[in-house]
Amino acid sequence: MSEINKRIALLREYMAEKNLQAFIIPSTDAHMSEYIPEHWESRKWISGFTGSAGTAVVTSSKAGLWTDSRYFLQAEAELAGSDFLLFKDRIPGTISIIDWLKNELAAGDRIGIDGNVYSAKEALRLQSALEPEKIYLLSGDDPFEKIRTDRPALPKNAISSYPVELAGEPAARKIERLLSEAAKAEADSVWISTLDTIAWLFNIRGTDVPYNPVVIAHAFLSQNENILFVDTDKITPTVAEDLHREGIKVMDYNLMDDFLARTCNLSIHLDTNRLSFRIYKALSERNWIVDQLSVADQLKSIKNETEVEGFRRSMVRDGIALTKFFRWLEKALPEGHVTEHSAGVKLKEFRSEQSGFAGESFPTIAGYGPNAAIVHYHPDAADSLPLRPEGLLLVDSGGQYTDGTTDLTRTVALGALTHDMKRDYTLTLKGMIGLSKAVFPAGTRGSQIDILARKAIWEQGINYLHGTGHGVGHYLNVHEGPQSIRPEENPIAICPGMILTNEPGIYRDHAYGVRIENMMLTTHKMTTSYGDFFRFETLTLCYIDTHPIIKTMMTNEEIEWLNDYHRIVYEKLSPHLSDDENKWLIHKTQPLT
Repeated sequence: MSEINKRIALLREYMAEKNLQAFIIPSTDAHMSEYIPEHWESRKWISGFTGSAGTAVVTSSKAGLWTDSRYFLQAEAELAGSDFLLFKDRIPGTISIIDWLKNELAAGDRIGIDGNVYSAKEALRLQSALEPEKIYLLSGDDPFEKIRTDRPALPKNAISSYPVELAGEPAARKIERLLSEAAKAEADSVWISTLDTIAWLFNIRGTDVPYNPVVIAHAFLSQNENILFVDTDKITPTVAEDLHREGIKVMDYNLMDDFLARTCNLSIHLDTNRLSFRIYKALSERNWIVDQLSVADQLKSIKNETEVEGFRRSMVRDGIALTKFFRWLEKALPEGHVTEHSAGVKLKEFRSEQSGFAGESFPTIAGYGPNAAIVHYHPDAADSLPLRPEGLLLVDSGGQYTDGTTDLTRTVALGALTHDMKRDYTLTLKGMIGLSKAVFPAGTRGSQIDILARKAIWEQGINYLHGTGHGVGHYLNVHEGPQSIRPEENPIAICPGMILTNEPGIYRDHAYGVRIENMMLTTHKMTTSYGDFFRFETLTLCYIDTHPIIKTMMTNEEIEWLNDYHRIVYEKLSPHLSDDENKWLIHKTQPLT
């Protein structure tokens, strides 16, 4: 029996003790995070699937895992040899978790979840869908406390204050703005559980979660008191003083349940998408709930001038590191000792030489050949592919700097390319430029401009199944909402101050992949009799490989955009490079004619 199947058996023993016929394990933690502490990596532990998104379901006789298109190839490989079946989420013909459970279970059966790590929105939806079938949802204990004997403890890392010189606004002012916005929705208080939002609001940072400089905490805000629920052992005297000065009271993380039990007769603004079912049940029993999109997340998404300037500075340092890396790669490739994994290690090394570097913003995706078709491929030191002077290499990476967070993708030619590779590369570049050049009226949503990145690709009968753009935090999470650019409807309008990625791609399974990604700042362009119009300012500073471009496929306007971009890249980076590095970058940024 495989190790994964042994773990499934342990969960089934627990289910039998609790009279449960199914158990659902999401990817999240108690704070609805994307990257989570090892303590809460239960879905990864039970299934062996290491992707950041997915849901595992175990019944008395079957096991399934649902994940999206970013992870199809990865999940197929990692689930092999176990009893887990892969269900390709959001693909026509794939059965949903709810319908699958309806098929597998009978009236009177019981489904278990750990309400501490299950979103309130999803739990309520699940409950509503199953009750007519007389299938019951039970939110009980965490089975992994019992069956996972080697479970890591929660981290005890110290918290640091984030200076207002970098944040651009004191915590007290942010809280004041937050409560003012909540009052417009007739709420006298706010509950927040998402870690990046708490870090932003209280001007604190930490190292509790890989890649995201956040602290495990919950927060309650009102006109009477502002409480940070956190492991008090992490609070240094300096941080305690800073929080006290901003009117923030610190309570131990483990005292939250006592607070929830005595909180009553309040109107509490919260977002059930960003809150655990356990906390929602506790708050909704004795209070009025205003369930809306997180006001704090909306405020956080619009960067102030200090944050924007921090992004611009960090982009210069990141661009320097990337220039050094790609130059190194070009020289090291003929020696034959570079692998996907070692390339990622070297890129991190170059970033670490830059001032303010605080780690990677996500694990580097360095995919060569067929591995580049795996959208979220992460090379392992033991079995990553060696790079050869042919084909395409896709590098998706980012850095955390104390004044900004970066995320970019470049696909580069390592040698000879096929015509298909060049065509797909050029189509992808046309899509990236198309969105970069967008001008749109106030009130425009991401779903309305997503087509600009896909038009050239769609015209050839090609598509990519991931979103085109996501928000990026300011020395916070590399994936940030609520704004996005993707085909699915999102009610949030794109506003000046919002930062988004622009990352179309084409993926040929088991052959190669192409993605080109920049980060963009939304800015005001003009006001006419028709109202305000906005545009994007590209922030990323890294050359785009021109070798794979089929110039006859490009319009004059696209070539002009690319030449202007390369001129800016050189102007911004050249003062910080050596003579040899400058010569190399001049060659890479030569105008396309």
